[in-house]
Amino acid sequence: MSLDMPRDHRKLQVFQIADELAILMYASTCRFPADERYGLRSQLRRGAVSIATNLVEGCGRESERDFLRFVDISFGSVREVTYLTTLAHRLGYLDDASAARLEELGRRIQAALISLRAALQRTP
Repeated sequence: MSLDMPRDHRKLQVFQIADELAILMYASTCRFPADERYGLRSQLRRGAVSIATNLVEGCGRESERDFLRFVDISFGSVREVTYLTTLAHRLGYLDDASAARLEELGRRIQAALISLRAALQRTP
């Protein structure tokens, strides 16, 4: 693939779900306690955004190998966000419905990243 024809991240279903997760994460964490401004709230938001931004950056890379590296980074970020979501829920910062929706999006992203990774590994 040449740099003249970059991948369009907006066409990736996994990016669309990751983008939805980032938006929902911001909305869901806006009522966290003030003392979590630079703690869990910030980490959840940065992690959620990281999933999508690593896909965007990977799409801009020329080689499949580089793209795969950013897919792997996104996978690590979604695992982190999934854990932090359950932690925030257990601490009482997220209500049941918000936590369930965020966790569902996290599972969908993980499954989509596993599929994308497998497809990239099959590419010669």
